[in-house]
Amino acid sequence: MLRRALLGLLLALPATALAQDRPPITPSRDVAVTYRFLGQSMPQGAPQSMTISWLAAQQLMRSDLPGMGYMVMDHRNQRAFMVMEQVRAIMELPAQQAVQQYGPSPRATFRREGSATVAGHSCTIWSYQDGDSRGRACVTADGVTLRAEGTAQGHSGGLEATNVAFGPQDPARFQRPQGYRTMQSLQGVAPQSDQKPTGR
Repeated sequence: MLRRALLGLLLALPATALAQDRPPITPSRDVAVTYRFLGQSMPQGAPQSMTISWLAAQQLMRSDLPGMGYMVMDHRNQRAFMVMEQVRAIMELPAQQAVQQYGPSPRATFRREGSATVAGHSCTIWSYQDGDSRGRACVTADGVTLRAEGTAQGHSGGLEATNVAFGPQDPARFQRPQGYRTMQSLQGVAPQSDQKPTGR
């Protein structure tokens, strides 16, 4: 749950940046950022890092969790899908639903707090409060979140960039894989012998 809340901060913090004195909306150029998890609340055996890649021109974001699969969010068309590689399945997910469930709501308030340097890049620190959830993030001038930490659903933790690689991203990595079955929810993720791949 905490991983989802922290990922939601990365997804929703830029997505709510529609007013003056808010963080940029999305990265303005292609980039891949590797993050390490902060805090002591990660369960044993859980991934200790994740990578988020941006195809800036299409406003596509891919987040990879080692051993768990990946999610691609289409910010422009407000839709997303999750790929579970071990069971060769895809779950469709409206992007707006993901943001509302796992990140700050449109009612969240933001405040600029200063600046910092993370992974060799300068960024502006923004704090936010959304009901009982609160936290802060450090975002570069071109829209890359370098650090995010906060409290959500009674759990605290954070993410911090360890490597930032600007450069062209392969568009194929942001497409649905072929030969995977489509699921409507996370229930029943075990492969079923009577189900055939949909080809989507």
